Amino acid sequence: MTTSFDALGVAPDLAGVLSAQGKTHAFAIQELTIADALAGRDVCGKAKTGSGKTLAFGLPVLQTVKTAEPCRPRAIILVPTRELATQVKEELEPIGAVRDITVAAIYGGADIEKQIKKLKAGVEVIAATPGRMIDLIDRKELDLTDVGIVVLDEADRMADMGFMPQVEWILRHIPGDHQTLLFSATLDGVVQGLIDRYQTDPVRHEVESEGVTVASMTQRFLRVHQMDKVKVAAAISRSGTKTLMFTRTKRMADKLVDQLNEQGVKAAAIHGDLRQSQREKSLADFMAGKLSVLVATDVAARGIHVDDIDIVIHFDPPEDHKAYLHRSGRTARAGQGGLVVTLLLWDQELEVKRLQKRLGEDQPMPEVFSNNPILQDLTNWVPVEKV
Repeated sequence: MTTSFDALGVAPDLAGVLSAQGKTHAFAIQELTIADALAGRDVCGKAKTGSGKTLAFGLPVLQTVKTAEPCRPRAIILVPTRELATQVKEELEPIGAVRDITVAAIYGGADIEKQIKKLKAGVEVIAATPGRMIDLIDRKELDLTDVGIVVLDEADRMADMGFMPQVEWILRHIPGDHQTLLFSATLDGVVQGLIDRYQTDPVRHEVESEGVTVASMTQRFLRVHQMDKVKVAAAISRSGTKTLMFTRTKRMADKLVDQLNEQGVKAAAIHGDLRQSQREKSLADFMAGKLSVLVATDVAARGIHVDDIDIVIHFDPPEDHKAYLHRSGRTARAGQGGLVVTLLLWDQELEVKRLQKRLGEDQPMPEVFSNNPILQDLTNWVPVEKV
């Protein structure tokens, strides 16, 4: 039985906004951490992307912050990517609005003057990437004196992306007493170092997530022909509302978007060669349902946090089982199910067999053509050698 937000100590006005959004009961990570965070404890939460951790730290932040002076935020949320900064802001802003709490996303690659103007108007909560935050501190446009809560979100990814020196620089420059909430998919190595140095007697909470996403995914492996491959992918995407497709290269991502559009499927790409504004627009259109397909490369996918992706298609098979799990984990999030389809050409069969072995999967890889009706409902179809 899940717990209601009221029961966890979330204030009635904030719980009311959640209720209006259709959120009445907490996810596991929220259930474990909210009460401790509200009590002012330092919290260490082990949870994967998509587990609902934004509200796990966001609600205690919104409930406890006071009104901010110009350029002196009350809470900072450090995140690894611009996309995540934007997403945290979009999730928390409507809830904070009920108390006139302002939330801003601060990241590089966007107009710094606009961000400074926002800070000067007074912002209670900022979700920021470390580099841009240091820029603003150096320019004396951001003062950390009043910060009472610090959140480190996806600490392991910040470490992977080489941001630890910047993160530690920021943490060392927060002068007053403050509460620190840390969330990460792993709590060892560098992340453990952060916990030891910057948290005081933290309470640890862990959501058992090993294999959960794979268990709630339906996985299919289909042999296709080069000339028919795009049509197969288009047919599968039509059976869902939001499909994420993965290619190995940026060039292939762009090419696939053009080919899908020719098939009447609305698609856009997200990869490192695109301008930040283009990436944000594609992601926003995808989240809003204006696009049914988003085509991504592995690196770009790290910034994608969309809850209701129902299909993931590995248009190009992933490099290894880790990449497969990372890509596939974009569906079957927050307790939902999801369909994951790997398309392979005749010369990729051995490679995909090896992948299956690492995943503990043993499925037939039937040859399928784009006119086959099974593509309209792969979830309920039972894979057989020949179709």
